[in-house]
Amino acid sequence: MRNAPTILHLDMDAFYASVEQASKPSLRGKAVVVGGLGPRGVVATASYEARVFGVHSAMPMAQARRLAPNAAYLVPRFTLYRSVSEQVMALLHELSPLVEPLSLDEAFVDLEAGGTAWDAASAQVAGERLRADIRAATGLCGSVGLAASKMLAKIASEQAKPDGLVLIEPGTERALLGPMPVRTLPGVGPATGDHLRRAGITTVDEIAEAGEDELVRLLGKAHGHALYAMALAHDERPVVAEREAKSVSVEDTYDVDIHDRVRVGTEVRRLADRCVRRLREAGLSGRTIVLKVRRYDFSTLTRSETLRGPTDDPAVVREAAARLLDSVDTTGGVRLLGVGVTGLADYTQEDLFAQAAGEAAETVPAEDDVAAPTAAQEAVTERRWPAGHDVRHAEYGHGWVQGSGLGRVTVRFETPGAVTAGRVRTFRVDDPELEPADPLPLVEKGRGVRVDRAGGGPG
Repeated sequence: MRNAPTILHLDMDAFYASVEQASKPSLRGKAVVVGGLGPRGVVATASYEARVFGVHSAMPMAQARRLAPNAAYLVPRFTLYRSVSEQVMALLHELSPLVEPLSLDEAFVDLEAGGTAWDAASAQVAGERLRADIRAATGLCGSVGLAASKMLAKIASEQAKPDGLVLIEPGTERALLGPMPVRTLPGVGPATGDHLRRAGITTVDEIAEAGEDELVRLLGKAHGHALYAMALAHDERPVVAEREAKSVSVEDTYDVDIHDRVRVGTEVRRLADRCVRRLREAGLSGRTIVLKVRRYDFSTLTRSETLRGPTDDPAVVREAAARLLDSVDTTGGVRLLGVGVTGLADYTQEDLFAQAAGEAAETVPAEDDVAAPTAAQEAVTERRWPAGHDVRHAEYGHGWVQGSGLGRVTVRFETPGAVTAGRVRTFRVDDPELEPADPLPLVEKGRGVRVDRAGGGPG
């Protein structure tokens, strides 16, 4: 471990929910829950206002609705989240060339490698400046942890939440960790935590007191050695700038099991196109196409086909996924479908795929752009208005969907820069003047951060 707290861990506060609050003036300071809204949906993120009621990520959405019936429940807008994440990650790269993203809203930064910090004082300045820059660029709050190791920097950012900064001075780590519960340490999940508790070990101090031999006896050689080292605050893991992607995949869970084989095929083609979009966005291609099918009885099947060379051709991926689907019995119904690509590379061998002749110039359609429905499919493919998604009306301008049903859609017309909540209007779902729209930037260029967040607190 180094002798200065120059490893930074950034964790954006309630990221998805905070983005929604920042873009919707009427939701600032209110309970917001983002996730799948169907009967099988789960919570992706809950705002801090929703967490007061006990709502948390990975909770079944039905349970969240019982705990917080008056919260705003929204469908994720991943395109917007990725865009905001790119802004945040760009600010991290200004601090150092060694940035290790863990997800859209979380990353480690080696400040020493960038010459940004060399002691506690300079690290504190860098952390505070980063938080201010993120707020100015996005209007959002991020919590920062600073320490001499990755493990401690992440623990510090957890302590800093929400909207704060915690710096752990080298030499104070053991005293800080000692009274913390064992679940604080990386790799100690519910099962390991219960195993340790049954052995009378509930705090980090008690892990250190138990000794390495006892931990190896309880948990096995690899886990026992690692846990003992962490309890002593030893963590030599470096910040790794590049993490090699092993696969790219997409999947959808359906509120009602799909029995129609034609629709299953349509969904697989749509997922294949989405998967290729992600491949191309990452500048990658792949050799092995993977199909995932979870059936009505929760049994999950995977099928794969390895091509002669890597591709990012949507026609090739669609054809391979369709062939894999032919080998799966979906008679009883399908509750989840997924398409993925593994064996990734940064080049393609389009000349190897004669079966895609005539389609090589085809562009990947938009995420929800599928073939025109047949008359029998019209009811299934009726215009959808997901709650929270952006729309534009010819007369009223930009807004977002508050809800829809019974042939009607309710829209609140407001934009991120507004100080007050916008007005609400209801339309027929087939109103020709209403159409889906792209999200607006959270902060207009040149304006700096808005300061009208309700209560001045985090999202």
